[in-house]
Amino acid sequence: MTNDLNHASLATALQQAVVEALAAAPRFDPAPNIDLAVLVLPRNGAPVWANVLFSREFPAGLVAPIGAGSGPGAGAVQGVRFLADARGPDGTSLAWVAGTDWTALPAATFAALAGGGPAVAGAAGAALPRFIAPYPASLIKLMVVVAVAALVDAGGAAWDEPWPHGSAAGALAPTVAQWCEPMIVASSNEATSALVALLHARGFIRRAGWRPSERDSGRETVNGLHALFESQGLATLRLANTKPDGGWFNGDGAGVGQLQMTAWDTVRLLWRLLADEAPPAPWLPAGTAPLLSAPSRARLWGWLRGQALHEVLSSTLLAGVPGWQPGIPARLPARWITADGGVVVAGSRLPPDVRPANAAADASFAHKTGSTASYASDAGLVQGDGAAGAGGRRYLIAITTTLGSRHAPNPDLAAPWCLPRIGAAVDAWLKARLE
Repeated sequence: MTNDLNHASLATALQQAVVEALAAAPRFDPAPNIDLAVLVLPRNGAPVWANVLFSREFPAGLVAPIGAGSGPGAGAVQGVRFLADARGPDGTSLAWVAGTDWTALPAATFAALAGGGPAVAGAAGAALPRFIAPYPASLIKLMVVVAVAALVDAGGAAWDEPWPHGSAAGALAPTVAQWCEPMIVASSNEATSALVALLHARGFIRRAGWRPSERDSGRETVNGLHALFESQGLATLRLANTKPDGGWFNGDGAGVGQLQMTAWDTVRLLWRLLADEAPPAPWLPAGTAPLLSAPSRARLWGWLRGQALHEVLSSTLLAGVPGWQPGIPARLPARWITADGGVVVAGSRLPPDVRPANAAADASFAHKTGSTASYASDAGLVQGDGAAGAGGRRYLIAITTTLGSRHAPNPDLAAPWCLPRIGAAVDAWLKARLE
């Protein structure tokens, strides 16, 4: 155990982890955008945090200023201009098509997402560094489950209430909780659509003038989730332009550019969901009530702990795949492992044998992942096996990237191996300082 854990040393470690992982990977086209944030929660010390950003403009990494100047500790990133991701007329993520240099695209291509404060470096009046926040893919399901929990806490729905949607209609319709569980543990898109439809049906999100025959019609007039996030100072968490029928994809007018999560605000959301298990959020007034009720928080963390898709920062799910690279050494819940050591998730089978890697794992990772052809993301709580006592590593981590399955060397992979390598490097660095 070492005692050199502080904001600056953590930021340097995150930069080194990403630089080394990318150096060992094939050249990616275009150069990736990576947003990585970590909040360390020592058992006997103050929280430590850092956020680093990588892009074509910052290949060595930019340390995002957090709580700078006279602002509150762990507040929003200052001095960086975050841009919303964008898609072209054909629905593709136009900044990440092979051969694209996003820095050469017209400025009007990208809408402003967040950012302000003084320039990070240079003379007074220097332009703020810009960064496209990668589409978070299915990590957005974390926002959806928070919205559903807030709706339940407000009395607008009940966890055990049947909710008919799509082919799941009638008396046998899953309950609200039964939709939430597969959305988190197996990233069910059908469940996500059902729950987005619930949020609209109960008035948590409202659209004026929407017509099912015109998928991109109408105007969003109420978004209870945005109001909730804004009350928490989490301005870059956005679930915009979803539809009353549950639509949330690109073809619905939502998807890329409308659904947003930066890594640091995602970490701070998870911090708020820990409530009395972590120090109070220093950027909020003293005595601020928890984000959700204790029963709702318990449900959310239970689903996150049941995660099957350990395939981005952790990679235990993939331990039987040729060329496997270990990530955060997190255990895969036993429910997913078959008698021969293989894994079956949502009807898909991955090759055996994950049992040796699972037995060697020394941490739990309660998390949610996301992946598409162009994006991969992951966010959650890592706890080392010693964390229940006085010592042990315990930290929140979030990453969003433009490195999806099209960059992977194997069709069974959601992302290239450099992402679990980043997870392994960060975890090893923290383990050396906390255990």
